[in-house]
Amino acid sequence: MTDASAETLEEQVLGAVEQRREIVNAAIEEDLPIDEPERLYEAVRYLLDAGGKRLRPTVLLLVAEALADVDADPGDVNYRDFPDVNGEDVDVMAAAVSIEVIQSFTLIHDDIMDDDDLRRGVPAVHREYDTGTAILAGDTLYSKAFEILIEGDAPADRVVEAVDVLATTCTNICEGQARDIAFEGRDDVLPEEYLQMIEHKTAVLYGAAATIPAILLGADDETIEQLYQYGIDVGRAFQIQDDVLDLTVPSEKLGKQRGSDLVEGKQTIITLHAREQGVDVDGLVGTDDVDAVTETEIEEAVGRLEAAGSIDYAKEKAQELVETGKNRLEVLPDNESKELLEGIADYLIERGY
Repeated sequence: MTDASAETLEEQVLGAVEQRREIVNAAIEEDLPIDEPERLYEAVRYLLDAGGKRLRPTVLLLVAEALADVDADPGDVNYRDFPDVNGEDVDVMAAAVSIEVIQSFTLIHDDIMDDDDLRRGVPAVHREYDTGTAILAGDTLYSKAFEILIEGDAPADRVVEAVDVLATTCTNICEGQARDIAFEGRDDVLPEEYLQMIEHKTAVLYGAAATIPAILLGADDETIEQLYQYGIDVGRAFQIQDDVLDLTVPSEKLGKQRGSDLVEGKQTIITLHAREQGVDVDGLVGTDDVDAVTETEIEEAVGRLEAAGSIDYAKEKAQELVETGKNRLEVLPDNESKELLEGIADYLIERGY
């Protein structure tokens, strides 16, 4: 990465993400305008307009840049007419928008299922509008993602393959969410079950973000497969880091109650490891009410998990996944975009929230 001695990893990654975030936001305005009925489309755009880092579309654009060996400022790159392996122009920005639209769809439905009040520092869509409108907004986002992807200019056979990847991804996300809910009532979840759950719930969208640009640009099968596995590896690491942050970061920084996953009985790699070490995970806190738990109870619970080595175990697992993921990027040419993809992988487990 450029001038690494003068910038921290976080500064380099967030700078690259911010550059592309602005470009993606402009594309969202173009591809997903407010339409009629106005209330529905305001709800559709509400969470997209509330912020977000746009990490997944950034991964998509960086993969495209790396494959094409583009050496230019993102603001000077035309992602709507982007060179494929044959030098023909294809639209990779439509794919970037579709990935972020799917992310927004999943967040809206997650917030309804979890009855959460806030998302990205603003009232959740079902709180700002109503539950029915929020469900419709999520459904609209889901269908619009495919419309946007299909309307992007690219060879038809590649678009069909990209649509297939995105459809499978959405199915996997729903399966992962269902498993996550089912795990809350179990104390016998196996580590491999947990890893499959987070792969489906979280990692597959990173996998799609890394794969779809390679498909649209006409990359070979081995490159496509390795990029998909990169997304899976770093996506799993991202979720494991979320599990760690839920226990170790103050509530005011998290934007939610610290330890809420533990209180609500969610199964994480941390609690699975703790059970293996003989910790009574179900008895770590005295309530399943997030609003009733005290900071003292959370501190004591975290102390017991730390003593069992469970939090360190999770950090080590996330680091292993990131290193494996970065190694998969050997299929890409050596350039700054590839280095940024490596940097994003590191950032995902070094971020503080």
